[in-house]
Amino acid sequence: MNTIDIIIPVYNEIQTLEQIIKKIENSDFCGLQKRIILVDDYSTDGTREFVKKFKNCSVFFHDKNLGKGAALRTGIQKSNADIIVFQDADLEYNPSDYKKILPSLIDNKAAVVYGSRLKDINNEKNFLKSSLFANKFLTFLTNVLYGCKLTDVETCYKAFRKDVIKGINIKSNKFEVEIEITTKLIKKGYKIKEIPISYNGRDFHQGKKITIFDGMHAVFALFYYRFFN
Repeated sequence: MNTIDIIIPVYNEIQTLEQIIKKIENSDFCGLQKRIILVDDYSTDGTREFVKKFKNCSVFFHDKNLGKGAALRTGIQKSNADIIVFQDADLEYNPSDYKKILPSLIDNKAAVVYGSRLKDINNEKNFLKSSLFANKFLTFLTNVLYGCKLTDVETCYKAFRKDVIKGINIKSNKFEVEIEITTKLIKKGYKIKEIPISYNGRDFHQGKKITIFDGMHAVFALFYYRFFN
């Protein structure tokens, strides 16, 4: 394995996008040749024009706002690297953690690796209380319904061999894409390896977008993909 694509769904992230790209550029990718794929989901805060300055990135645009799932789907379609990883455009996740996540994929010890924020209990203080409760509840429900032992089903940091993620037919357009991907991986028989990572959660005043309605959609998705799809 020689190459890695970092897919970043972008929607109204003009305040943090440049910082996260600099962090990625300065991070250790275990010798892999990296490419950053930005998918702008019809931003309205100036990000749509701002992303054009990043000449070292592959940039794609949606003609209307579709959601995180749609942006990830576009990025996956445009990717052809050996390893594909997801990165949010805010500063909640630290790209320096990639050096922890990638070795298992490079050494073929895992086909899917998640960066878990909750394998280290000390990270709990960095969550909004509502987000922490929602994530623990969704993770518990996932484990009960699918017979797994995950600790952080809603983590952004998901890394895959190319054939694994391209073999998932992603239909979700919104935040429930995290549930869809995880449940379909489990149903295909993949073992998801979790590696502890750091986390610096932001609140809604800092631009956090996920809401209680997204949580409700995630619960529905858990039952839907377990029993009807």
